[in-house]
Amino acid sequence: MLIPRQKTPDLILPTLDHGTFDLSKDKSEHGTIICFYRGLHCPLCATYLTEFQKRVSDFTARGANTIAISSDGEERTRAMADKIGADTLRFAYDLPLAKAREWGLYISTSRGKTSIGIEEPALFSEPGLFMVTPQQTLYYASVQTMPFVRPHFSELVGALDFAIDKNYPARGEYTGAV
Repeated sequence: MLIPRQKTPDLILPTLDHGTFDLSKDKSEHGTIICFYRGLHCPLCATYLTEFQKRVSDFTARGANTIAISSDGEERTRAMADKIGADTLRFAYDLPLAKAREWGLYISTSRGKTSIGIEEPALFSEPGLFMVTPQQTLYYASVQTMPFVRPHFSELVGALDFAIDKNYPARGEYTGAV
Protein backbone atom coordinates (compact mmCIF):
# COMPACT_ATOMS: atom_id res chain seq x y z
CA MET A 1 0.00 0.00 0.00
CA LEU A 2 1.35 3.41 -0.94
CA ILE A 3 1.30 5.96 1.86
CA PRO A 4 0.99 9.72 1.33
CA ARG A 5 4.17 11.64 2.19
CA GLN A 6 6.21 8.45 1.72
CA LYS A 7 8.45 7.64 -1.25
CA THR A 8 6.70 6.02 -4.20
CA PRO A 9 8.18 3.07 -6.05
CA ASP A 10 10.76 3.95 -8.66
CA LEU A 11 9.48 4.12 -12.20
CA ILE A 12 11.80 3.94 -15.22
CA LEU A 13 10.16 3.30 -18.60
CA PRO A 14 10.69 4.02 -22.29
CA THR A 15 8.56 6.76 -23.83
CA LEU A 16 7.38 7.31 -27.37
CA ASP A 17 9.20 10.54 -28.11
CA HIS A 18 10.95 11.71 -24.93
CA GLY A 19 13.67 9.16 -24.20
CA THR A 20 13.55 7.29 -20.92
CA PHE A 21 11.10 8.41 -18.25
CA ASP A 22 12.70 8.20 -14.80
CA LEU A 23 10.37 9.44 -12.06
CA SER A 24 13.30 10.16 -9.74
CA LYS A 25 14.70 12.58 -12.34
CA ASP A 26 11.40 14.03 -13.62
CA LYS A 27 11.81 17.34 -11.85
CA SER A 28 9.30 20.16 -11.84
CA GLU A 29 8.18 22.68 -9.25
CA HIS A 30 5.07 20.75 -8.22
CA GLY A 31 5.79 17.16 -9.28
CA THR A 32 4.33 14.76 -11.79
CA ILE A 33 0.78 13.69 -12.65
CA ILE A 34 0.89 10.00 -13.59
CA CYS A 35 -2.09 8.45 -15.34
CA PHE A 36 -1.90 4.67 -15.60
CA TYR A 37 -4.34 3.49 -18.25
CA ARG A 38 -5.55 0.04 -19.35
CA GLY A 39 -4.30 0.13 -22.95
CA LEU A 40 -5.30 0.61 -26.56
CA HIS A 41 -8.15 -1.90 -26.22
CA CYS A 42 -10.05 0.40 -23.82
CA PRO A 43 -12.39 2.96 -25.42
CA LEU A 44 -12.91 4.68 -22.06
CA CYS A 45 -9.14 5.14 -21.75
CA ALA A 46 -9.06 6.92 -25.10
CA THR A 47 -11.77 9.32 -23.93
CA TYR A 48 -10.01 9.85 -20.59
CA LEU A 49 -6.61 10.43 -22.18
CA THR A 50 -8.15 12.89 -24.64
CA GLU A 51 -9.25 14.95 -21.63
CA PHE A 52 -5.80 14.58 -20.04
CA GLN A 53 -4.20 15.79 -23.28
CA LYS A 54 -6.43 18.88 -23.17
CA ARG A 55 -5.24 19.67 -19.62
CA VAL A 56 -1.48 19.21 -20.09
CA SER A 57 -0.97 22.96 -20.53
CA ASP A 58 -2.97 23.63 -17.34
CA PHE A 59 -0.70 21.32 -15.35
CA THR A 60 2.43 22.70 -17.02
CA ALA A 61 1.38 26.26 -16.14
CA ARG A 62 1.19 25.15 -12.50
CA GLY A 63 4.59 23.52 -12.53
CA ALA A 64 3.50 19.89 -12.83
CA ASN A 65 4.68 17.38 -15.42
CA THR A 66 2.34 14.81 -16.98
CA ILE A 67 2.66 11.27 -18.31
CA ALA A 68 0.33 8.46 -19.41
CA ILE A 69 1.55 4.89 -18.81
CA SER A 70 0.35 1.40 -19.71
CA SER A 71 1.67 -2.12 -20.03
CA ASP A 72 1.08 -1.96 -23.80
CA GLY A 73 4.13 -2.21 -26.02
CA GLU A 74 5.45 0.60 -28.19
CA GLU A 75 3.23 -0.13 -31.21
CA ARG A 76 -0.06 -0.14 -29.28
CA THR A 77 1.04 2.90 -27.27
CA ARG A 78 1.80 4.81 -30.47
CA ALA A 79 -1.63 3.84 -31.79
CA MET A 80 -3.26 5.24 -28.63
CA ALA A 81 -1.26 8.47 -28.81
CA ASP A 82 -2.23 8.87 -32.47
CA LYS A 83 -5.86 8.02 -31.73
CA ILE A 84 -6.21 10.84 -29.20
CA GLY A 85 -4.10 13.31 -31.18
CA ALA A 86 -1.47 13.60 -28.45
CA ASP A 87 0.96 16.41 -29.10
CA THR A 88 1.99 17.43 -25.58
CA LEU A 89 1.09 14.44 -23.39
CA ARG A 90 4.02 12.08 -22.84
CA PHE A 91 3.38 8.35 -23.21
CA ALA A 92 5.43 5.62 -21.55
CA TYR A 93 5.02 1.94 -22.35
CA ASP A 94 6.04 -1.58 -21.31
CA LEU A 95 4.97 -1.15 -17.68
CA PRO A 96 5.82 -4.47 -16.01
CA LEU A 97 2.76 -5.83 -14.20
CA ALA A 98 4.90 -6.46 -11.10
CA LYS A 99 5.64 -2.71 -11.09
CA ALA A 100 1.92 -1.96 -11.58
CA ARG A 101 1.25 -4.00 -8.44
CA GLU A 102 3.89 -2.02 -6.53
CA TRP A 103 1.83 1.07 -7.35
CA GLY A 104 -1.32 -0.63 -6.02
CA LEU A 105 -2.94 -1.12 -9.40
CA TYR A 106 -5.37 -3.96 -9.94
CA ILE A 107 -4.59 -6.55 -12.61
CA SER A 108 -7.26 -7.98 -14.94
CA THR A 109 -7.36 -10.94 -17.31
CA SER A 110 -8.40 -10.76 -20.94
CA ARG A 111 -12.01 -11.14 -22.01
CA GLY A 112 -11.08 -11.23 -25.69
CA LYS A 113 -12.03 -8.42 -28.04
CA THR A 114 -13.52 -5.25 -26.63
CA SER A 115 -16.51 -3.31 -27.94
CA ILE A 116 -14.18 -1.55 -30.41
CA GLY A 117 -12.84 -4.85 -31.75
CA ILE A 118 -9.36 -4.71 -30.22
CA GLU A 119 -7.98 -7.74 -28.39
CA GLU A 120 -7.24 -7.26 -24.71
CA PRO A 121 -3.78 -8.37 -23.56
CA ALA A 122 -3.71 -11.62 -21.54
CA LEU A 123 -3.08 -9.49 -18.42
CA PHE A 124 -3.19 -5.71 -17.97
CA SER A 125 -3.48 -3.16 -15.17
CA GLU A 126 -6.58 -1.19 -14.34
CA PRO A 127 -6.49 2.63 -14.13
CA GLY A 128 -4.80 4.74 -11.51
CA LEU A 129 -4.13 8.47 -11.20
CA PHE A 130 -1.31 9.75 -9.02
CA MET A 131 0.24 13.06 -8.11
CA VAL A 132 3.86 12.61 -7.00
CA THR A 133 5.87 15.43 -5.43
CA PRO A 134 9.27 16.55 -6.73
CA GLN A 135 10.77 14.57 -3.82
CA GLN A 136 9.05 11.44 -5.24
CA THR A 137 6.58 11.16 -2.38
CA LEU A 138 2.91 10.38 -2.84
CA TYR A 139 0.62 13.41 -2.73
CA TYR A 140 -2.60 12.05 -4.29
CA ALA A 141 -3.81 8.67 -5.48
CA SER A 142 -6.95 7.27 -7.04
CA VAL A 143 -7.02 3.61 -8.07
CA GLN A 144 -9.87 1.89 -9.94
CA THR A 145 -10.86 -1.76 -10.19
CA MET A 146 -12.44 -1.16 -13.60
CA PRO A 147 -12.48 1.54 -16.28
CA PHE A 148 -15.53 3.44 -15.04
CA VAL A 149 -15.92 6.55 -12.84
CA ARG A 150 -12.48 8.17 -12.92
CA PRO A 151 -11.39 11.51 -11.41
CA HIS A 152 -11.90 14.54 -13.65
CA PHE A 153 -8.74 16.34 -14.71
CA SER A 154 -10.46 19.73 -14.39
CA GLU A 155 -11.04 18.95 -10.70
CA LEU A 156 -7.43 17.86 -10.28
CA VAL A 157 -6.27 21.18 -11.77
CA GLY A 158 -8.47 22.98 -9.21
CA ALA A 159 -7.15 20.79 -6.41
CA LEU A 160 -3.59 21.58 -7.45
CA ASP A 161 -4.40 25.31 -7.37
CA PHE A 162 -5.80 24.93 -3.84
CA ALA A 163 -2.85 22.83 -2.67
CA ILE A 164 -0.34 25.36 -4.01
CA ASP A 165 -2.22 28.39 -2.66
CA LYS A 166 -2.78 26.93 0.82
CA ASN A 167 0.42 24.87 1.02
CA TYR A 168 -1.95 21.97 1.72
CA PRO A 169 -0.22 18.77 2.85
CA ALA A 170 -0.86 15.28 1.49
CA ARG A 171 -3.49 13.53 3.60
CA GLY A 172 -3.95 9.90 4.65
CA GLU A 173 -0.39 9.61 5.98
CA TYR A 174 -1.24 8.17 9.41
CA THR A 175 -0.12 4.55 9.80
CA GLY A 176 -0.45 4.04 13.58
CA ALA A 177 -2.99 2.04 15.54
CA VAL A 178 -6.66 2.88 15.09
